[in-house]
Amino acid sequence: MAPNKKRNQPPPSSPPPTDAAASEETTTETPQPIQPIDVFYCKVCTFPLEYCEFGSRFSKCKEWLKDEQPEIFNRYYSEEALQAKIGTLSLEGQALLEKDTAKKEAKAEAKALAEAKKKEASTVTIKRIQRNKNKYVTSIHGLEAFGIDLKKAAKFFATKFACGSSVTKNPQGLDEIVVQGDVSGDIVEMIEDQVGLLKGIPPDNVVQVEEKKKKGDS
Repeated sequence: MAPNKKRNQPPPSSPPPTDAAASEETTTETPQPIQPIDVFYCKVCTFPLEYCEFGSRFSKCKEWLKDEQPEIFNRYYSEEALQAKIGTLSLEGQALLEKDTAKKEAKAEAKALAEAKKKEASTVTIKRIQRNKNKYVTSIHGLEAFGIDLKKAAKFFATKFACGSSVTKNPQGLDEIVVQGDVSGDIVEMIEDQVGLLKGIPPDNVVQVEEKKKKGDS
């Protein structure tokens, strides 16, 4: 008897999907959009309200919020809100927290006062320097005392006057800005008008100096 020859048979087909599997395949979850969160910022410390207590001006933050947004103030600092927040804190712990906050505020006020006094005593020296017979440069020293970034100020002057402007060291080893050209009067006017980066410099703190070329200088 002839042996049976194996015929090529197709592989067994997969069983039809069940209703549950078909449902999973046809159902696609649509991602839900993330809703934006409204964040209310304190105008005293510039932090979100939840972080005011970690700053150094907490008392002033609360005063501002009470005057400007009494409803929000009650939500955070009413007696009920405070009890819910520090209900587990002992009386001794509350006293230490208040003492620490007062200490931070006093330290911050002292620092702000020192900075204000430093600014009052600081001067901006604008010097017109003669290089050759008809060539001048203008140096500006002391801007950093008023919180001005010298590199940004140099770029500001370069754009304003369409000339070279850079930060260099003066003979005393201090940083100053040197602008190509006689623009000393223009810079004084800009300070008086509180233009751009120069806003915040008291005009009374500006000193103008002229340095002429000495005979014999090359």
